[in-house]
Amino acid sequence: MRVAIMGSGGVGGYFGARLAEAGHDVTFIARGEHLAEMQRHGLRVESIEGDLHLAQVKVSDDPSRVGAVDAVLVAVKSWQVAEAARAIRPMIGPDTFVVPLENGVEAADTLAGILGQAHVLDGLCGILAWREGPGHIRHAGVSPFVRFGERDNRRSKRALRLKAAFDQTRGVAAEIPDDIQVAVWSKFLFICAMSGIGSVTRAPIGVTRTLPETRRMIEQLLAEIEAVARARGVALPADAAARALRFIDALPEASTASMQRDIMAGLPSELDAQNGAVVRLGREAGVATPVNAMVHAALLPQERAARHITG
Repeated sequence: MRVAIMGSGGVGGYFGARLAEAGHDVTFIARGEHLAEMQRHGLRVESIEGDLHLAQVKVSDDPSRVGAVDAVLVAVKSWQVAEAARAIRPMIGPDTFVVPLENGVEAADTLAGILGQAHVLDGLCGILAWREGPGHIRHAGVSPFVRFGERDNRRSKRALRLKAAFDQTRGVAAEIPDDIQVAVWSKFLFICAMSGIGSVTRAPIGVTRTLPETRRMIEQLLAEIEAVARARGVALPADAAARALRFIDALPEASTASMQRDIMAGLPSELDAQNGAVVRLGREAGVATPVNAMVHAALLPQERAARHITG
């Protein structure tokens, strides 16, 4: 299968490397020092599922030089999705499909608005990974998984083809859920709560899930996210919040979310696509989200500073 990886950091770098290791034709879209190092020495992945080093990889900073592919996995930050969609247009042929692997719940809508509904599936992933350095990905926690499907939940040959490609890999579990929106929001539940609590406290999850005061905040964040999802017609299971909390409790004590790491580094973050989205979508649905609103408001000054927004 011919696959392009748009965004070759911790998420895209890991899943793309596993597909390439399994023999698929993978092209990484990267830039800067990461691009240069991959061109010189390939891509190295340190992983709890087994290390690998691809001595040679296909990598480019120009999607127009790649040509049409079978599938594009979009693994950029949430605020970069619209820009990424415009950039990957040269790789979109008549049968190409695009799968977002972002943390939020709005990426598929953004992609479909630019590329057309027919080219877009919805999707998500689970992994604790980051770019350790140029050409070097570190996977430190969570057994990696990808879940994707047609936005209307019909079974399709193209989704099954992508699942078959991932089934050939080492270190990735792939699934086509019965309801992709339930899957996307179920992941959003825990990552948004984890991102929010970690970003306002600057503490790892092992601390915030143990301290009674911050654990209560996690529970409140989860309850609000769940209420917004249900108000939007997402058929979450009755124990969705409890499942998310169990997942949080099972993470390594030192775990932090990518949004938290970006905020602590003074970088632009996915605040608007996570806690900000809960507030925005809750307002549209008539659902109160006071704890998510507090998290969003508390972090907004730093977010604006990171993006050099004044006034």
